[in-house]
Amino acid sequence: MIQKHLDKDNLHHAYLIEGDRDKIVSEVLKFVESLGIKINNNPDVIHLSLDSFKINDARNLKSFASEKGISADKKIFIISANSFLLEAQNSLLKVLEEPIESTHFFITTPDINSLLKTFVSRFYFISARQPARAGGDIAESVDEAKKFLAMPLKTRLDFIKELLAEIEEDEEESVVLNSTRSKAMKFLNSLEESLHKTVMSRMPLDTNTDVFEHIFKVREVLRIPGSSAKTLLESVALVVPDFKN
Repeated sequence: MIQKHLDKDNLHHAYLIEGDRDKIVSEVLKFVESLGIKINNNPDVIHLSLDSFKINDARNLKSFASEKGISADKKIFIISANSFLLEAQNSLLKVLEEPIESTHFFITTPDINSLLKTFVSRFYFISARQPARAGGDIAESVDEAKKFLAMPLKTRLDFIKELLAEIEEDEEESVVLNSTRSKAMKFLNSLEESLHKTVMSRMPLDTNTDVFEHIFKVREVLRIPGSSAKTLLESVALVVPDFKN
């Protein structure tokens, strides 16, 4: 799935891979082995599998990365997490901006929309999502956005409540929050696309600017851990005009 993006002779210092982390990590480990590097009992191969990647994890990772390798020609860091806290992303930026020779990062995330754009931009990005499912999700999200634009405010608020309803009651809280934020981000992106493609001509220029500026700000705040996806989308429901046919 991701092997075609990994070149043994021209290895990038940092890869960000979006998709199912169990499958991705398995492929990464096989690739690392193909480099002639032992993955077991090797202090130069560090694999962290976490629910939430926090500031302390980032600091420890920076410290490990700065240390000289012990046994291999390369140091490999494989980090898989459901969410990366804002402070942790900012902490890792310097390491990513100033690559350390023979040190390589493989970071997996279920959805890059939950990450800072500046953080994502420091990586060679690979999407390992299943094409069929992704396409279906996109089509469904765009359809929901179009319907949302025609709803009165009360219906919009009810729609948001249902959209962000917890899918699994027994999920850990941090996983649920990350999933909810990801779903909100996808819907917000689709809503903005629908506004651009189908209703721009029906909105005065000043209104266009105000609406899209608000969506931009909401998207930025949505990336911050602790923000309320429901409250943010409700603010969008109040700002976006009602486009009834």
